[in-house]
Amino acid sequence: MFWKLLNTTILTAQGAVQQAAEHAGPGKAAESEKPHIPNILTFISESFAHHYEVIFFALLMAVILIIGAMIVYRKRQLIPGPFQNFVEMLFGWLYDLIHAMLGKETDRYIPFLATLFVYIWFMNLMGLVPFLHSPTAAINTTAALAITVFLYVQYTALTRLGPLKYLHHLAGEPSSAITWSLAVINLPLHIISEFVRPMSLALRLFGNIMGEDILIAAMVGLGIMFLGIFGSPIGFPFQVPFYFLAMLTSTIQALVFTMLSTSYIMMVLPHEEH
Repeated sequence: MFWKLLNTTILTAQGAVQQAAEHAGPGKAAESEKPHIPNILTFISESFAHHYEVIFFALLMAVILIIGAMIVYRKRQLIPGPFQNFVEMLFGWLYDLIHAMLGKETDRYIPFLATLFVYIWFMNLMGLVPFLHSPTAAINTTAALAITVFLYVQYTALTRLGPLKYLHHLAGEPSSAITWSLAVINLPLHIISEFVRPMSLALRLFGNIMGEDILIAAMVGLGIMFLGIFGSPIGFPFQVPFYFLAMLTSTIQALVFTMLSTSYIMMVLPHEEH
């Protein structure tokens, strides 16, 4: 019954997507035709899910993490239970990784960086749960995260270095006549690189998570197709091996995003302090 319902929903969604692509024109057709697995919002309204599913699931994950953090904090014990033990192990692992890069500055920046990793990680994994959707499979979410990192890095640079030292940093920290002459080239290149970094963060995370979702949706559709061919009462679970691959890549992509953000912060800290 579940597979028949899922099959009907996918076919209905594909028909709606094709109609929308015809009205949208050839420019948006390729973007709209990518396969996807229906989520809880799709069963309510296809148009509502198309416009608001990313915001809904991003806020849902934020609320879940906030509630989970409150539960761990209020019910913390000297001998931790399974949930508290998992949180402490995760935080300790992140602290060691970030401390290897930031040293004594870790305590100042670990709240932002650890929150960034956990939020991205669980949003990546969200698409593997039936009837949920991964918000990081949309460029809007990853771009917002990258812009947040960009603004945080610029704020850190201006507050820790000051405006003049920050300009000196952007110019390549010249100290001799030769390096000062090269500052004319280094300054615009460094400014461009500051804006390229958030673009690379956003596109890397978006591309990998969207690829995972498309692959799993294609395997689910293939399993449903075999259901009709062989008359099987259940679909063929071709997507199961790819779930393990998706869990690995989701973790790696969250870690890459966080470690790159850490390196950007490290590069704008005063040299004598990191």
